[in-house]
Amino acid sequence: MSKTTDTTDAARPGAAQPDPAANESDLGAAGAQLSTAPKEESVSSLPAMGVIGWIRWFWRQLTSMRVALLLLLLLSLGAIPGSLIPQTSIDELKVTDFKAKHDVLAPVYDKLGLFHVYSSVWFSAIYILLFISLIGCIVPRTWQFVGQLRGRPPRAPKRLTRLPAYTTWRTDSGPEAVRDAALAMLKKRRFRAHSPQEGEVAAEKGFLRETGNLLFHIALIVLLVSFASGQLWKSEGGKLVVDGDGFSNTLTQYDDFKAGTLFDPNKLAPFSFTLDKFIGTYEKNGPNRGTPRKYEAHVTYSEGAEGKDKKGVIKVNTPLEVDGSKVYLVSHGYAPIVAVKDAKGKEIYRDAVPLLPLDSNATSTGAIKVMDGYRNAAGKKEQLGFQTMFVPTYAGKGKGTMFSTFPGLDFPVMAISGFHGDLGVDSGLPQSVYQLNSKHMTQYKDSKGNKLAKLLLPGETMKLPHGEGSVQFLGVKQWASFKISHQPGTEFALVGALAAIAGLAGSLFIQRRRVWVRAVRGEDGVTVVEMAGLGRSESAKLPEELADLAATLHSVAPSAPDSAASAETPEGAEK
Repeated sequence: MSKTTDTTDAARPGAAQPDPAANESDLGAAGAQLSTAPKEESVSSLPAMGVIGWIRWFWRQLTSMRVALLLLLLLSLGAIPGSLIPQTSIDELKVTDFKAKHDVLAPVYDKLGLFHVYSSVWFSAIYILLFISLIGCIVPRTWQFVGQLRGRPPRAPKRLTRLPAYTTWRTDSGPEAVRDAALAMLKKRRFRAHSPQEGEVAAEKGFLRETGNLLFHIALIVLLVSFASGQLWKSEGGKLVVDGDGFSNTLTQYDDFKAGTLFDPNKLAPFSFTLDKFIGTYEKNGPNRGTPRKYEAHVTYSEGAEGKDKKGVIKVNTPLEVDGSKVYLVSHGYAPIVAVKDAKGKEIYRDAVPLLPLDSNATSTGAIKVMDGYRNAAGKKEQLGFQTMFVPTYAGKGKGTMFSTFPGLDFPVMAISGFHGDLGVDSGLPQSVYQLNSKHMTQYKDSKGNKLAKLLLPGETMKLPHGEGSVQFLGVKQWASFKISHQPGTEFALVGALAAIAGLAGSLFIQRRRVWVRAVRGEDGVTVVEMAGLGRSESAKLPEELADLAATLHSVAPSAPDSAASAETPEGAEK
């Protein structure tokens, strides 16, 4: 494209280019309000209006972008101890074990609230300050942005040559024709354009940049609110269910239960389920022997008090969703079926006893407690306790200790030893159902005076000495442990996260810019066309875009035939 020029030296190729960061005093309204970001004030500029001045100064600092970013960084750093140090809200046993092993660190961590990071005073303070900072930053910027959307692009500065992207040429077309062509072209390119005065067009584009910026900050607030509501109204509990047994979502049915501060137990979702069967298959050969291939719980569930029964399958990463709550499959183990008879041969106990696995091959341990109904050979009431160890696949006698070699039920064996006396369950003190308190009990001994212990296969019986009764190993059931979780606000958190990503992408990749076209008829009757562009920040795309716009406009208003020089193009654009 060949065009003649009539420009100042500053606009010619090779001449010194204008400063892209020209200040507002030089450009006036044309360079103002390309962003809704408030002006950053120096922290060292202290107020001079007493208490009110200090309050205003503190508010300006709190709602500045610098402090918001600092608080966001502190919040991220503050969350790190919550992932490295055991938390009471997740696993109290791990916290207790940590305190027992670290006599020096534990008191320090306790005073700093590191065992309950997310509910500690310091973490809550950072959280609330960040929330206030974002609100205080977004509200005024939103109103300012709305005002900009309702307004029109400002008039061009007097000297367009001072702008970072600039071009000019002379044409025989009249100023009005150039203006109308420029106005139509810019509107077609989706610029907000208007003609503030005769022979001039002002246009602006890239408002999605600021929209994305505001969307990002609003999304952060949505995330903070969602996280807070999730912590305040959440509920979470665990339940171990043996094959054939069921669970009803009431507080008394949970093995353990934790809830947020504002949670109402009366608002638990009414549903129930029964564990029909647990199916677990494992790799039998190769280096991955024992690795689960199929690990799922088949259940029958119903919603509400009179809901119809439905079938469902719960997998490790596929929870069952019922009425806003999610049921997760956490772990699996075995429950030997045991029958106990008294001295008269009367069966006083029959149940499947869940045992806790110790390793990946399901070597399990636990206790069997017979608290009522037993009388010894002398007719005296006693309580019985049996320390139990179970392996689903026994290596065989003389082939190692009592540890399982495979997690599947290939060769189940149960080792059992018996005690009689007082279990201590009537003292009112809580105790684990998986541990036996033998402090007030006496262990049974065989005819040789040795401690009574025996390995039992399914169907075998261990007789207690002196005709005190017997214990029979009848078979094995499986159990599955579930976590029932109700976490409000997760949908809003997901929407907030997606919106934050979209907003951040818009604020990073969209360039807000202004373009001006001025057409003035010279003394010789030839129209001088000037085009200039200004972006929020220096960008190589702005000169390229202006060159493209100039080329389009030049096709409508070509250079005068007597022009001797080629057209000026913005610095950095291809000629």
